[in-house]
Amino acid sequence: MKTKHFPYRLDRRWTPLFIILGVTKDDGVTITSQGKLIATFGRFHVETALKNIAATKITGPHRWYTAVGLRLSLTDDGVTFGTNHKRGVSITFIRKIPRVIGLQRHSTLWVSVADPDGLIAAIGK
Repeated sequence: MKTKHFPYRLDRRWTPLFIILGVTKDDGVTITSQGKLIATFGRFHVETALKNIAATKITGPHRWYTAVGLRLSLTDDGVTFGTNHKRGVSITFIRKIPRVIGLQRHSTLWVSVADPDGLIAAIGK
């Protein structure tokens, strides 16, 4: 498998927030030829093996205040790398990933990539 990069769909209304977080057009989710998922969101990142992914699901639209920015889920220990509220991919892990923010490790990651269908196909789950 070749390395594939899936950039975020940046909603320009939130540019000031993205600048503060260090998010650029180069950020997104990369599926590597070595079987890893690497998600970058400015100064924050997640890295895990594809075999650690239990499931993926397209979700949205969401309320902007639950989907845009770097966020912890209010209902579980999930983390959000959100650049728009329209559509994204929820990625569920078999083993929780190291914490990005908050006090706990994360069981899910939500990302608002420009091509959710392509990301799910590349992950293969």
